[in-house]
Amino acid sequence: MSKANRRREALRYHAKPRPGKIQVVPTKKYATQRDLALAYSPGVAEPCLEIDKNTKDVYKYTNKGNLVAVISNGTAVLGLGNIGPEASKPVMEGKGLLFKIFADIDVFDIEIDTEDVEEFIATVKHIAPTFGGINLEDIKAPEAFEIENRLRAELDIPVMHDDQHGTAIISAAALLNALEIAEKQISKVKIVISGAGAAAVSCTRLYKAFGAKAQHIVMVDSSGVIRKDREDLSEEKKEFATSREIETLEEAIKDADVFVGLSIADILSPKMLKSMAENPIVFAMANPNPEISYDLAIKTRDDIIMATGRSDHPNQVNNVLGFPFIFRGALDVRATKINEEMKMAAVKALAALAKEPVPEQVNIAYDETRLTFGKDYIIPKPFDPRLITTVPPAVAKAAMQSGVATEKIENWNQYVEELLDRMGSDNKILRLLMDRAKANPKRIVFAEADHLDVLKAAQIVYEERAAIPILLGRTSVIKELMEEIDFEAEVEIIDPKSDEQSDNLNRYAVKYWQARKRNGVTLYEAERLMRERNYFAAMMVNEGDADGMISGYARAYPTVLRPVLETIGKFEGVDKVAATNLMLTPKGPLFISDTSINIDPTAKELANIAQMTNYTAKIFGITPVIAMISYANFGSSKDPHAAKVREAVRLLHESNPDMIVDGELQTDFALNPEMLQSKFPFSKLAGKKVNALVFPNLDSANSNYKMLKEQKGVESIGPIMLGMNKPVHILQLGAKVEEIVHMTTVAVVDAQQKEKREREEKKQKKKK
Repeated sequence: MSKANRRREALRYHAKPRPGKIQVVPTKKYATQRDLALAYSPGVAEPCLEIDKNTKDVYKYTNKGNLVAVISNGTAVLGLGNIGPEASKPVMEGKGLLFKIFADIDVFDIEIDTEDVEEFIATVKHIAPTFGGINLEDIKAPEAFEIENRLRAELDIPVMHDDQHGTAIISAAALLNALEIAEKQISKVKIVISGAGAAAVSCTRLYKAFGAKAQHIVMVDSSGVIRKDREDLSEEKKEFATSREIETLEEAIKDADVFVGLSIADILSPKMLKSMAENPIVFAMANPNPEISYDLAIKTRDDIIMATGRSDHPNQVNNVLGFPFIFRGALDVRATKINEEMKMAAVKALAALAKEPVPEQVNIAYDETRLTFGKDYIIPKPFDPRLITTVPPAVAKAAMQSGVATEKIENWNQYVEELLDRMGSDNKILRLLMDRAKANPKRIVFAEADHLDVLKAAQIVYEERAAIPILLGRTSVIKELMEEIDFEAEVEIIDPKSDEQSDNLNRYAVKYWQARKRNGVTLYEAERLMRERNYFAAMMVNEGDADGMISGYARAYPTVLRPVLETIGKFEGVDKVAATNLMLTPKGPLFISDTSINIDPTAKELANIAQMTNYTAKIFGITPVIAMISYANFGSSKDPHAAKVREAVRLLHESNPDMIVDGELQTDFALNPEMLQSKFPFSKLAGKKVNALVFPNLDSANSNYKMLKEQKGVESIGPIMLGMNKPVHILQLGAKVEEIVHMTTVAVVDAQQKEKREREEKKQKKKK
């Protein structure tokens, strides 16, 4: 993405459709006068009086226990420097967003207009009664040290400066695991720290807490090695001053086992790297450009264990692995502070998690066959769903054991379930899809690229490197629109009706005619059809000139479906294709099938739709739990409509006993686990959370998905084609830009999956 385009997109993202990234959402009913009378006057007086009697009841009657303040004065914003309180607000809002989506913690961001330490501390202390915890952010050193230390000592709620401790916690976990792989002991390794700011100081202190020896550590700032004979040292730097008679990073790095970079880009040269000890550990964490580039480092030393702050390389040291979950654990036991024991517990939990077998969902998200503990996987991935059930309990236990918890957790299994329930409001599916597409982008032909919204979507996936777009349509129109939206890229543009495409047109026509000549198609008609964009695009995919196809923005669904079925056809063993929509709801992901194709499927066809939905859910890293929907429950009606669903379930239980599927069921029972467990404990769905609904006909499936799509907080990905031989996905008429982007990433992931399956089939054939 060009700098101008990124600037435009970033500004539009923050400004539209409403300014900012976070908002306050009511958690209680407010529709009636009675509700409002309870929420405010006169009813609100009752909790006020209870809190007046017992201050701790503020946690019982308000949101204090789940509310964190993200506070800054904007004096040290990452990569931007001292930009002041107002300019730092987008960053603080962003931090609030991360708290919410990763740990379901509510946030008020607060920007304080002062650089005076006493004024800053006084302000925070005055507003502290509102919050259950305080996250300090982007405050310059050395003031950051005093501010945090004073607030930790003078307040009775957890306070943490994430710039210091977040990086320290994540990098310490990575360091413990890297040392294990390198077969080195932390008490014996020589460590060089490049940088002497708040993060560097906190990292070094934490490494020492885990056993690193002061005499083995050298810290380097912009003036060179921090030595005891220097007269310009702050109190924090004096703590790490060395007696060694060295002055430069080049001297310090010789024979070092560990390099930790929290400084500037390209400061570590290949020559310096070569001078390090065997199996060097290099954490180059300067952002956006590390102290030495990843590619150059691994080219220079094949025995290196490396981490960076970037998501496009292995072992990303990402603070989001820490702060949401640390505060989650601290809040849940009402800790009075975040102490060293809690930080060390988080480190150990993260380090241990990286050694556990990785869920298939995580492998799928990062397009890995199998992530395993080793040089390229020393810390968990940010999208690992186990983080929420691993780090908070470890932190909470440490708080209880160290005496800073004011509430106890008695039932840890129940606590884990509560943590999982919190994540129902957070949906990482879209981010997972995009990241997975970016890991191995595929050629996607956009059959209607001469429409502005389609072209905008193609631009986004191109600039995100999630797909390689092929633009189909009128060349002059596409180029004009590209200029209008500053889409500057060397992408393939194809007009099926142009003379330039005559060779491809003839080749596709012959192939199509050979496949369809016994269905009444003549060669002349095949040549005519190939000038139509959907036939041409589908043949591109069929013949391997593209990996996937997106169409349907400007044409009715059946109009696009027909050429696709005639050219590409169904996957082996599939009688009828179908479609599912993945609904991203506040309660989690929900597949709805069949939303677009089969008007009144038979029992056998319903069973096939359920099987295809089951397969598709697994592609998304979701363990499918499928309810077959009807107006009746388990034989309560003998009507043929209900009997059809019942027969489909019988067929599924017979042919696919391992599938988690049952019915017939009414929708409310399917989506309400308590009701289901209470009334139908014998069901295969009892005690489980249903995440897929197969409806008995097109009327019900389509109506339900479209009604759900219009609800606040719900997004739809789809319709996702089920049972096609190649990755082809048809949009709903007039789909929005973001919907087209989502469907493009689905097409890429679909292509990746089919490529993987073909590789496995070839391996099996070779074995035979």
